[in-house]
Amino acid sequence: MSIVLITGGTGLIGTALTKALVASGHQVRHLSRSAGERNGVRAYRWDIGKKEVDQAALEGVEHIIHLAGAGIADKRWTAARVQELIDSRAQSALILLHATQQVGTAVRSFISAAGINYYGAVTGEYRNSETDPAGVDTIGSISVEWEAAVKQWSQVCRVVRLRTPVVLARNGGALTKLAAPVRLGLGAPLGSGKQWMPWVHLDDLVAVYLKALEDDAMNGAYNACAPEDATNAEMMKTVAKVLGRPFFLPPVPGFLIKLALGDLASILLEGSRASNAKLLATGFEFKHPQLREALDDVLR
Repeated sequence: MSIVLITGGTGLIGTALTKALVASGHQVRHLSRSAGERNGVRAYRWDIGKKEVDQAALEGVEHIIHLAGAGIADKRWTAARVQELIDSRAQSALILLHATQQVGTAVRSFISAAGINYYGAVTGEYRNSETDPAGVDTIGSISVEWEAAVKQWSQVCRVVRLRTPVVLARNGGALTKLAAPVRLGLGAPLGSGKQWMPWVHLDDLVAVYLKALEDDAMNGAYNACAPEDATNAEMMKTVAKVLGRPFFLPPVPGFLIKLALGDLASILLEGSRASNAKLLATGFEFKHPQLREALDDVLR
């Protein structure tokens, strides 16, 4: 088994992935703002602002999984916030690359989270594949800089970029926020409701990371989304069905969301379809390919 270093290891995906890696026999380490030990996993300190990494964390590491990054939808997108979103992803990847080169660790693979909104916040029937160009809006620009930094790891090892959609999980993530008004009987589509919402069950996403770590043939970008497409209206209606709550209210007007969130509203009011054909071609099989069953699993 391998020594795996995870950034962002205490987040939604990192926590689930850590458990799966340990269960598979891998030795897991975390990079964190504070050192210590949590649930048997050793955390080493790094400081992105000061460009400092505890070099002991890198000794003997074979695989690095990069999940760290400020929450895309946590705050309004001011110019400073957008730069913070980029730096927390792109600069952290470059700082880690530099530290690895200094130590001389022979890393075999660098597997990074990426965003399914790489293609921009655009609604249409076209399914974007990994070879399609990036969007030119704010979210597309963030994704471009994020992935450009990750690609620099290709000079030292195999690189996999997993473009991640809305993650359906029992606790935490976007679904918790989406389901909250529905539980109160206040569920409604956002804006037109026609925007696409690529999604993936947390268990499947963890399985994709495990496959990316173990399958040396995987390289480059992959859309890590489930096979069944869903619009925002379909997603919200299905959440209501699973929870046994009414769904009759008119859509939340888009202009109100824009007033409240500014440019950030674009990722709620627009959304592109994405093809997972490249991922399926690796032999990966989804445990939760259908939206209703996936929501049943996480909400009940």
